[in-house]
Amino acid sequence: MRSEELHETLLPKRLALPIFASDPLSSVAYATQEILLVLTLGGLAYLHFTPWIAAAVVALMTVVVLSYRQVVHAYPSGGGSYEVVSTNLGPTAGLVVAASLLVDYLMTVAVSVASGVDNIISAVPRLADHRVLMAIGFVAVLTAMNLRGVRESGRAFAAPTYLFISGVLVMVVTGLIRYALGDAPVAESARYGVAPDPSDAHLTGLALLMLVLRAFSSGCTALTGVEAISNGVPAFRKPKSRNAAETLTAMGALAIVMFVGVTALALITKVHITDDACRLTGLTGDCGSYTQRTVIAQIAAAVFGGEHSVGFYVIQAATALVLILAANTAFNGFPLLASILAQHRYLPHQLHNRGDRLAFSNGILALAIVAALLLWGFKANVTSLIHLYILGVFTAFTLSQLGMVRHWNSELRTERDPAPRRRHHTARVINALGAVVTGLVLVIVLATKFTEGAWLAVLAAIVLWVMMRGIRRHYDATSAELAVTDPKGELTLPSRVLGIVLVSTLHKPTLRALAYAHAFRPDRLEALTVSVDRAEAAALLRRWEEYGIDIPLKIIDSPYREVTRPVVEYVRSIRRESPRDIVAVFIPEYVVGHWWENLLHNQSALWLKNRLLFTPGVMVTSVPWQLTSSAHADRPAARAPGSFRRGEPQGPTPRAGTRHR
Repeated sequence: MRSEELHETLLPKRLALPIFASDPLSSVAYATQEILLVLTLGGLAYLHFTPWIAAAVVALMTVVVLSYRQVVHAYPSGGGSYEVVSTNLGPTAGLVVAASLLVDYLMTVAVSVASGVDNIISAVPRLADHRVLMAIGFVAVLTAMNLRGVRESGRAFAAPTYLFISGVLVMVVTGLIRYALGDAPVAESARYGVAPDPSDAHLTGLALLMLVLRAFSSGCTALTGVEAISNGVPAFRKPKSRNAAETLTAMGALAIVMFVGVTALALITKVHITDDACRLTGLTGDCGSYTQRTVIAQIAAAVFGGEHSVGFYVIQAATALVLILAANTAFNGFPLLASILAQHRYLPHQLHNRGDRLAFSNGILALAIVAALLLWGFKANVTSLIHLYILGVFTAFTLSQLGMVRHWNSELRTERDPAPRRRHHTARVINALGAVVTGLVLVIVLATKFTEGAWLAVLAAIVLWVMMRGIRRHYDATSAELAVTDPKGELTLPSRVLGIVLVSTLHKPTLRALAYAHAFRPDRLEALTVSVDRAEAAALLRRWEEYGIDIPLKIIDSPYREVTRPVVEYVRSIRRESPRDIVAVFIPEYVVGHWWENLLHNQSALWLKNRLLFTPGVMVTSVPWQLTSSAHADRPAARAPGSFRRGEPQGPTPRAGTRHR
């Protein structure tokens, strides 16, 4: 796609919802489960805390959604939390948010895909041994889809997301109607008891409070991805801010209704789930080989009449799809944020470039590679990965709300119209409340999850923060070093240009290099060879004289059979004698058509170029000689990412102004 076609990738609300909101919507599938897993550490006695914890999660989500509506309207240029914090709290705090969000996006992909695989295994348990391979395969599919472009991925992912939303709502309504009519559905695990974990058997006082707080912090996974819409405002159709705010509101309302419904059905159906199947009492057979179904799978089986019902398979298929596609939120958020950071010189410039389909291809690939490594390292286990999750997003929530409070303070200092002042005061109250609440949750998450693995996420964010600061220092230092301070002085011509043609043997590539160097008309031109074998050097000199080449051939003896060091030392000696001279080194090179042929040729030239490039005042020029096999590279081949922009053959050349699809 041409750069001018960027406007065609802008999203209507119906596509923006599945693209940017699939993560918080899909978290409905596991947020309730994470609450129950923590509470059952103390046995079944503590499940009565579930409604209160769910209510706290709903209240928190409401506050966060309202707060981010303010961000969307105040900062419509994208960047979300990073831009808010950088503008109002300074670049150092902004980098903290950026590092936290980048880590959280990585964890979003890993957790969402792992959870989706869990739901597939719940429907087909015999696939449990292939968990990691399936997870990495899904990451590869998501990567391929996103490389096609934002709009194309939205079309592909919209149907599964809407199927999940409608399926869960139908399941909730059906289950509640059955309960109201006195035919309450019963989960398959309702007949099992739960033996408390020995360390959590008799909890009172502070220990009980910590258990409840741990359950609450796990349930807060329902809020992950809420900030993605504020980061992606530029991807919406005009009016961008209004469409983004409406999409954010729709996402919040749907997520709350679905989360409350699933939690209510989990309690009605008496779902019992533990972190270790061997703590289930009444279980027959080997507990070590027993695979517990996910909470949403048990609810679907109970509501629709068993694990072989059509409704059960529809819910499981939709849940698995949407959980895997929830990673798409990160596949849009991570590359966009990385692009902004690269534009601000905190990440490599390559992450700011758009690919063939106007997607940020390098960011997409970087996210996919790291997420696949996480899934492999943690064996695609949701329970292991979840502890590294949500820490970053609540760091971003808290700091962005503090930044918005300062933003409204700044607006109120200059605004005199009573109506806007009232709106600013209301917005400031909302953001202040959001800052306090999310700050408390951040403290809870740190206190309850740090020793369980969250320290890894903290360490990763710190390392990323230090790395981005280092990249910025490098770019700043490079810019300062390359800045033109004396234009006339920089354009001063060298005293002389000395040309050196490197010769290994006398053949056509050597003669071409000699002719090319001669065409440059240097003040002095000579050929240079290194004598590793005296007989070969003597034979080269005889042929040189026989051909009547009028360019002098200098032979450097190398008793230790080195080639690179003698050439580099000779060139540097010329520079020491005449510092104001420029030395132009011409190196004949073969152009081959197969990758493996590069292993057979050009190795000496490669080492020489690498060493000479570090020598001031030395210009290195490659003089190519195309071997017959290089014609292979000119044949039209299958399209590869970036091939059009790299100038690779594509068949007939399109006319100017035509569109490339």
